[in-house]
Amino acid sequence: MRAILLAAGMGTRLRPLTLDTPKSLIEVNGRPLLERQIEFLRERGVEEIIVVTGYLAEKFDYLKDKYGVKLVNNDKYDIYNNIYTMYLVREYLENTYVVDADVYISENFLLEKPETSMYFSANKQSFKGEWKLSFDEDLKVNDIEVGDDEGYILCGVSYWDKKDTDIIVKELEDMVENGDFSELYWDDIVKNNISKLDIRIEKISENSIYEIDNLEELDYVKSVVEK
Repeated sequence: MRAILLAAGMGTRLRPLTLDTPKSLIEVNGRPLLERQIEFLRERGVEEIIVVTGYLAEKFDYLKDKYGVKLVNNDKYDIYNNIYTMYLVREYLENTYVVDADVYISENFLLEKPETSMYFSANKQSFKGEWKLSFDEDLKVNDIEVGDDEGYILCGVSYWDKKDTDIIVKELEDMVENGDFSELYWDDIVKNNISKLDIRIEKISENSIYEIDNLEELDYVKSVVEK
């Protein structure tokens, strides 16, 4: 079991903090977001960790010695969304956690031995522009919609088994090598092939993970967790 941490983005809405610090290395409660994720993954027995960098890539170099992670650089981080990032590390996408490196995980909800592909998802009472999951009584995801609503949403943490990643990798390769993908996210691949995949939802507490997209959200998270 391994993990891919997506850390290539510029974090423009967190400026001036991100002018000289990658978004995922911003500290909350005295520790960079990314380091907290690495330590939670290690607690669950994940030894092989791949960090995909881009913006200010050199700032991540210390992680190789500190945690023994592998760094993969996306030199087109300012051109494409994260679909290209996943394309670069597609060879590692098998029995793998995929984590957005800029979310704050407050408690370790990761599983030691996931038995199927899954989205870790929290129930939000109100949201705008989020990816909402629909699922059946067996918690099998059958639709993903982007919009304004309430319900269970993508939170930036997922796990993918080999059966599903075989399908996803093929679609990734076809899209990147033959199509116009500049406006797409890698979750679009999943969304567009949902009927072929066996993905479950793993429900987590709303307070166990926080998205940090701007300075206001960062201040809020700090006010909650740094008491």
